[in-house]
Amino acid sequence: MHQAPRSGASAEGIAPALPTAQPGAGTAAPSPCLCSANNEPAGSSLPCCIERTWRPASSSRGEAKKTGVKMNEDLKVNLSWLPQDHLEASSPENISTAVSSLIPVVDPEPELIVNPWDIVLCTSGTLISCENAIVVLIIFQNPNLRAPMFLLIGSLALADLLAGIGLIINFIFAYLLQSEATKLVTIGLIVASFSASVCSLLAITVDRYLSLYYALTYNSERTVTFTYIMLILLWGASICIGLLPIMGWNCLKDESTCSVIRPLTKNNAAILSVSFLLMFALMLQLYIQICKIVMRHAHQIALQHHFLATSHYVTTRKGVSTLAIILGTFAACWMPFTLYSLIADYTYPSIYTYATLLPATYNSIINPVIYAFRNQEIQKAFWLICCGCIPSSLSQRARSPSDV
Repeated sequence: MHQAPRSGASAEGIAPALPTAQPGAGTAAPSPCLCSANNEPAGSSLPCCIERTWRPASSSRGEAKKTGVKMNEDLKVNLSWLPQDHLEASSPENISTAVSSLIPVVDPEPELIVNPWDIVLCTSGTLISCENAIVVLIIFQNPNLRAPMFLLIGSLALADLLAGIGLIINFIFAYLLQSEATKLVTIGLIVASFSASVCSLLAITVDRYLSLYYALTYNSERTVTFTYIMLILLWGASICIGLLPIMGWNCLKDESTCSVIRPLTKNNAAILSVSFLLMFALMLQLYIQICKIVMRHAHQIALQHHFLATSHYVTTRKGVSTLAIILGTFAACWMPFTLYSLIADYTYPSIYTYATLLPATYNSIINPVIYAFRNQEIQKAFWLICCGCIPSSLSQRARSPSDV
């Protein structure tokens, strides 16, 4: 009785066990091919088509051994759909290597790289928040600071405080909670806060002009009502501007419409820039009128008290210098970013955006120094909160016409 030769290799477990030959049969029928005409597996997970060729059974043990060797030689693997540089078709050991090469390699997650400019902006936001929080606390706790001027200074401090918080939140969301919703909320808060800050500066300028032009009727109830109306209008307009990106006016779906500040659109940034230039022109005109009024008042006071001309000149020059510092600081901080937003878009290098936006944030750092900490009443309230006393230098100091 003849026995079927045993296979010497099974292609590393990929090929199934060879069928045994039926007794008395001279030749075994070839097994059906597992692949289609295109050398693709037909209903099987095998990566190739395995062809088996059988030889006639032999009565001797030596011929069976030869037949087994011949079977190993005739084990052919068609791997034409795999990369040819990974394997040789005649080597069964390379089959597992070829299959393993098809398994996708998961790259390790890239390390979190923090932009140094974002760190500087976050640091600036922290300083802005701390500085303006002191001003808000002073005005809120002192009931004597309820005049229109202090309400507007408080509005400016609150707007800058929210802007600083927005810069901090933007840094946290950019590296920890990345999503479109958080991006829209953050940019909306920053735009609304800085818009309220600029509008508050314009309102302070209007209030100073009215206090000098209508000096006799400034402290009336009409002035207080007008101040509240200005506050409602400026905060309402700022909130509406901040809600525009959230309500759909953004460039998340069409990157070609993005401005230098994503996700603000180019049109949105252009409107904000033109509005800023108009407000700056109005502030410039008002400060020119304020300067003329200050010079006239200083001249009248000098004539009444028989001051020398040099004293009048020094007082006038001090007032003009103060106004020049206020307006010059505002222009130096905001003008670069405003002009850059008009001419640039998202294709420009981001370093230019950071370089022009950073000075704009510095304006919120300087505002408390110019408008709050220079004021005598706020200085007195600050010393009362800190140490419970007022320095003699503050209590004896008189307000001059240059204190504008």
